[in-house]
Amino acid sequence: MDCCDKNKDVTMTEHSGEAGDGAGGGRYICPMHPEISSDRPGLCSECGMSLVLAGEKGHGHGDGGKVGADKHRGHKTNIFARKFWVSAVLSLPVIAYSKIFEIIFGQSVPNFPGSEYIPFVLGSLVFFYGGWIFLTSAWREIRGRAPGMMTLIALAISIAYGYSLAVTFGFAGEALYWEITTLIAIMLLGHWLEMRAVTGAQGALKELAKLLPDTAEVARNGQTETVPLAELRVGDFVMIRPGGRVPADGRVSEGQSHLDEAMITGESRPVEKKVGDEVIGGTINKDGSLKVEIIKIGDDTFLSGVMRLVKDAQASKSKTQLLADKAAFYLTIIAIVVGIGTFVGWMFFTTLGVSFAIQRLVAVMVITCPHALGVAIPLVASISTTKAAKNGFLVRERSALEAARKVDVVLFDKTGTLTTGGYGVEKIWAFVDEKEENEVLRTAGSVDSHSEHYIAKAIVDEAKKRELSLDEVAEFSRIAGRGVGGVVGGKKVYVGGAAIIEHVGLEISEAVKVLIEVEEKKGKTIIFVIKEKELMGAIALIDQIRKESSEAVEALKALGVKTAMITGDSEDVAKWVAGELGLDEYYARVLPGEKAEKVKDLQNKGLKVVMVGDGINDAPALTTADIGVAIGAGTNVAIESAGIILMRSDPRDIVKIIRLSKMTYNKMIQNLFWATGYNVVAIPLAAGVLYKAGILLQPAVAAILMSASTVIVAINAVLLRGKELS
Repeated sequence: MDCCDKNKDVTMTEHSGEAGDGAGGGRYICPMHPEISSDRPGLCSECGMSLVLAGEKGHGHGDGGKVGADKHRGHKTNIFARKFWVSAVLSLPVIAYSKIFEIIFGQSVPNFPGSEYIPFVLGSLVFFYGGWIFLTSAWREIRGRAPGMMTLIALAISIAYGYSLAVTFGFAGEALYWEITTLIAIMLLGHWLEMRAVTGAQGALKELAKLLPDTAEVARNGQTETVPLAELRVGDFVMIRPGGRVPADGRVSEGQSHLDEAMITGESRPVEKKVGDEVIGGTINKDGSLKVEIIKIGDDTFLSGVMRLVKDAQASKSKTQLLADKAAFYLTIIAIVVGIGTFVGWMFFTTLGVSFAIQRLVAVMVITCPHALGVAIPLVASISTTKAAKNGFLVRERSALEAARKVDVVLFDKTGTLTTGGYGVEKIWAFVDEKEENEVLRTAGSVDSHSEHYIAKAIVDEAKKRELSLDEVAEFSRIAGRGVGGVVGGKKVYVGGAAIIEHVGLEISEAVKVLIEVEEKKGKTIIFVIKEKELMGAIALIDQIRKESSEAVEALKALGVKTAMITGDSEDVAKWVAGELGLDEYYARVLPGEKAEKVKDLQNKGLKVVMVGDGINDAPALTTADIGVAIGAGTNVAIESAGIILMRSDPRDIVKIIRLSKMTYNKMIQNLFWATGYNVVAIPLAAGVLYKAGILLQPAVAAILMSASTVIVAINAVLLRGKELS
């Protein structure tokens, strides 16, 4: 990330490449913003237009093939705003000295010598100043073999301007200067309003880039110094004070604090960090001070990985978007064919003249511009990608998000997905005195506090959670394969599994044996606490079911989606977990290599399967499933195997994925319907089929309708941002 200045726009432009270098094969550029390029088809991060394949060197700019390397840099929303206002102001005198003014207001403006040339002079200024951006962009569309919206606009204004010039200098007819100037002004206004909506939606990468601080406070040679982020190195120790941001991925070496990871992982609550814990670059330190050893910088950091995923998702195209692209292409062909047919029809089969025929041609060209189609799907897809990232999951393959709306069954891995993957105390029995559960836990915790075993740590953690004071332990010893022992309060205490009972030579009752057998069938680990050769009590530990898992299963059922679990655990354990969660089906004793076969079995039944796993040993199953979701997307997750990646270990996010998929699809269909539907009515009107009924679309009105349809589509897409997924 040290190559990124957080104050610069982060777009699809390569960090190290020449801006928009179309040479070398396979570079895609934005027709409107040639400084934005990518190595794959996708969406312009400035205007939302589809990127087109750049031509070979020599694009007519005299720059040796660097498409718009400097000449066109800075084509942003404010450029359209400025061009619109200038064109709009210059259009007023053009209208005033045109016949349309007299027709509307019933009077004419004062004339003076040369006033007849005002429409020509100002119309030419508007054409070249305001319209030039459409002409150059059309040229790139043609050179990129992707004629579309800009091509149609350029044809429309060029034909109208060329005809008007001919009329000005002697050709019989009526010039169309007021139509040209108002058309260009309205098109610029439409682009300005649309780009404001689009750039507001293209916030994922820019917001992520802003997370990193400009500098870092580094401890070097016994002193601290502030260095630019680009000078940070692996192995550096940085000081992170309260309110400061972590500059790069690292590991806490001193201090304890809570970090706000909401923007990175979606976790709403601050996460506690202590010595040995890893921290993610871009997260915010809340209270205490930390000293962190930097372990990853630049492209290796988690944040950079997130940005790559978001960028790839924005660059990828869904099936619906491909459909829209195809529709836009055919709409362009239709516009040209219908436009030429309209011109020929009015020119040669009526007596209304060439001026009227050209007006109809221009109106058809404008009204048919597939601008709304070009925005309809990419803008929704971009917003959904950003929305996904803000809700804690990353869409690596857009087709995966699109398919999630049709899922039939969600297949969960058990350990680490439905369960925490870490042992916790589930139940305590006090066999001597039923009221002394805490005493059993305190005694076991006292001895286990000297052990490093993960089960011992779980017992100690539970004792601390209950705020129990632990006793001093003398003569602590580890008993290999059995447990631990020590003297507590002058009495010998043993803590361990069933083997510790045999080691002590203790007999237990049949009732206790039956109890233990039942609990072990539920997948629980039973630890016995023995004091002075008397069975004081027992503690049951288990890989705890996440409290979120039950909510996720209930929510999925409410959506009509079946749930299943796959695990390598025993039948008894799998059955118990499935029963606790109310799963529809489970598969037990499944080896990692066999999980993909279980996915295929479900698919062979005609079901669309979402596989949810840890992304490592579940990789084959994640790849085989219709949609692979890697849960708990830390820095080690095998993201290559999943289409969607969860940044936190919360199965409820699967429900959010399905809901977002449905919302996204609905918005896409709505936009497609509007973007194509209005043409069914508008094209015949523009061509003049209702001319005899007194209904006729002037080119400027056609421009208003076309711009309005684009803005409506953009606004409808932006409404997706306000939708709640939970």
